[in-house]
Amino acid sequence: MKGFFITGTDTGVGKTYFTALLTRALRQQSIPAIPLKPISAGDRSDSIILSEACGGVVSPAEMNPVHFTAPLSPYAASMLESRPFPWGILREKMKNLTENYPGPFLIEGAGGWRVPLDSSLGIREWAQELALPVIVVARNSLGTINHTLLTVESIRQSRLPILGIILNDHFSKSDESSFTNPALLQELTALPVLSLPSSALHLPTLPSWLIPS
Repeated sequence: MKGFFITGTDTGVGKTYFTALLTRALRQQSIPAIPLKPISAGDRSDSIILSEACGGVVSPAEMNPVHFTAPLSPYAASMLESRPFPWGILREKMKNLTENYPGPFLIEGAGGWRVPLDSSLGIREWAQELALPVIVVARNSLGTINHTLLTVESIRQSRLPILGIILNDHFSKSDESSFTNPALLQELTALPVLSLPSSALHLPTLPSWLIPS
């Protein structure tokens, strides 16, 4: 599988917003990017947004094979619904997708990096199984330094490569920290940082690390 794993420092930081922008930018360059939201809990609006971003090539149901009704972590939702996390279905559907589409695949996680999927495995372990390079999406607001550093540290301990950090202004209220966060995070992580302005309708010129090799 070729592509990226897109994770967040928390839920609601704008992973889907960024993934949709990246999908459109890559497809405009004739790179047939396929966005996927394989695991979700709550409504399926993210999958609808991503399906529209790729021109409906993949339906919301096809890109989201594992869905829980309750807006909780998948593990909590699975316990509430009295059904175990369907690892078999997830792996089978992912295999089918990679056989039917050339990719690259932009795989969006559920919530943050350490969200549990069952009692022993979570987003981190699933990402290790996929073995894709990781992109971290974070809010550009007060507190993001701590959340982002903790997320980056855990990903590095998982021995997965991190391509860069997306600082998203779209889902955060501008404050003094939003002006200092990008440079500080770049210095502290030694990773490239791309800031998304609050009104971004498309990505600026794509840096090389956002183009799948």
